[in-house]
Amino acid sequence: MSEFDPHKLTVNLLTPATFAQPVEGRKYTLTHSDITGQLFLDIGYMYNMQAVNPQMRDEVLAEWKKDVNGHLTLAGTAYVDGGEYSSSTAGIRFNIFMKEIDTAISGIVYGDRPFYARYHFFLMHRFLSITCQTILSIVKCSTTVHRVSIYHK
Repeated sequence: MSEFDPHKLTVNLLTPATFAQPVEGRKYTLTHSDITGQLFLDIGYMYNMQAVNPQMRDEVLAEWKKDVNGHLTLAGTAYVDGGEYSSSTAGIRFNIFMKEIDTAISGIVYGDRPFYARYHFFLMHRFLSITCQTILSIVKCSTTVHRVSIYHK
């Protein structure tokens, strides 16, 4: 992934979702091609698990849901390891996810910019909490969403 390039982003809106609905429960499935660097974003009421490569498991899944205080927050997961990788490989995968998380977030926000133009207040002081799932531990990695411009050129 590396640096976000909006020209390498393909967005698929899964009906009945629109760029206005749903708000709570809005789900993002972000996958990519290691060969072309292309990002693929599916937006809908459900995750697009058909887009997930079961051998690679390098997707980012995110969802708008309420936190313990009842505030909507964008929370996501990145699968690192479930025991199928050595600890060395799991560590490498974790480091790659940490390096690429800003690109993933940029893809999600930029790809859904009509939604964020309508609900621009979601980009103010919001955080995307990504949980990197590994058999060794579960690590929370948070980054601010409002750093992403919906008007990327």
